Parts: sequence; C-alpha cells; structure tokens
Amino acid sequence: MNDSSDAVAVRLNDVSKTYHTGEVEVHAVRGVSIEIGQGEFVALMGSSGSGKSTLMNILGCLDRPTTGRYFLDGEDVSSLNRDELADVRNRKLGFVFQNFNLLARTSALENVELPLLYSEVGLTSVELREKAEQVLAAVGLEGRGDHTPSQLSGGQQQRVAIARALINDPEVILADEPTGNLDSRTSVEVMEIFQRLNNKGITVIMVTHEADIASYARRNIIMKDGLVRGDIVVQRRLNAADELQRMTAGEALEAAV
Repeated sequence: MNDSSDAVAVRLNDVSKTYHTGEVEVHAVRGVSIEIGQGEFVALMGSSGSGKSTLMNILGCLDRPTTGRYFLDGEDVSSLNRDELADVRNRKLGFVFQNFNLLARTSALENVELPLLYSEVGLTSVELREKAEQVLAAVGLEGRGDHTPSQLSGGQQQRVAIARALINDPEVILADEPTGNLDSRTSVEVMEIFQRLNNKGITVIMVTHEADIASYARRNIIMKDGLVRGDIVVQRRLNAADELQRMTAGEALEAAV
C-alpha cells in the first residue's frame, strides 16, 4: 500500500467467488486479501479468465463474494442486500467502462446528470445543470454539453463517462479497461485525466491487460487463476502530461519536416 495513505479505502479479507454452471463450479476468485489506501492509483492486471473482472465487480458492489469480507471505507458491504448495495454504489463509487455506456439519444450534459437523478442529494434543476457543466469542464468538454454521443469522438465520449462518474463526488473511481476502445494518443489523454483526479486525492482502481496503460498507475496488482500473483509499487511511474507534451512536440516536428 502507498506509504502516504494512512486510511484504507478498500480491504478484502480472504474473498472468494464461485459460480455454478450446471454441475460445474467455476472458482473465479480464490481467497484474495488486499488493501488499497485512500488516494492510491491501482491497476488490476491479468489475462482473460484471471479473475480481475470478477474482482472488479465485487469492488464495485455489483456482486457479492461467496466467502470472505469486503470493507469499503470501513463499512462491511459483504452481505448487504441489493438495495443497500445500490445505495453504497451511488454514494461512494464512480464507474467508467470500456464501451462508455452512454445513452445514445441523450446529450452529454444529460448523461452526466443521470446519477444525481437517482441520488438523495436535493439539487434544483439549475444546480444540477451547473454541477454537470462543472464536471464536463473539468474533463475538457466545456461547451460540448449539448452534443449527443454520436456527435463526439471516442475520446470525448470517454470524457463524458468520466464526468458522469465524478458527478456524485465519489471516494473511489472504478475504471474497467477505460482505454480499450481508444487509440494511443487518446488513451494517454484519458490516463492524464485519471492521474489528475488521483493527484486531487480520489482513489482510482483500474482494470487493464495492457502493461503500458498500467504503468501510469502507482501500483500494479497482478492476477492469475483467481489469485493475486504479484503486488508491485511502480517505481518509475509514467507521467501522462509529459507523454502528451512529448507526442505533441513529435507531431509538430513531423509537420515541419
């Protein structure tokens, strides 16, 4: 765990998840125990079938462990019912997905507002719009709120998804292959946003199978066969802002030649 993190955002104690397919038992996660401190940026890595996506579903309160206990910000959420899990998700978590999961016929602003419509935060329609505009501006989409997803590039759609994840002021952002559908430059732009948010104290947990994307995190947890096989503090963490500057300089040089 990051030495600068005194408080624990996430703690898993001997967590397992078993699925039953007919008479076959599938052990997707096998006795995982990890701690992630508040303000850490962690990449969950592993190939398909390693258990990283199942673990992410548990961390996101989208699924419950078969055995073991999961503490989120000190609260044991292991055995909460569906409604209670939904409440925890809405209060404490923000989600970013590979496929963006935006409503196609709804504007960027309205997509961002959606989580607050289901929360208990009593905002007026004016306050709701102002907050949505603020988080869109924070991810570089000021003035694009009236655009629908079809009018935005893939990178811009992912920025909208990040803004939507931020609207409830989450303690933890969970990102599932957030650059999987993006080109190299746009991927670095998205990672720069995550690093910026993490620098502001938001805990970021990201699933990826790409080592170059994982190198932007502060810590890499490597899974295989449902087990944690490695837990590595990234000694030479890549800086996405510097990488973008380098790419821009290279493009300018190419244009000048």
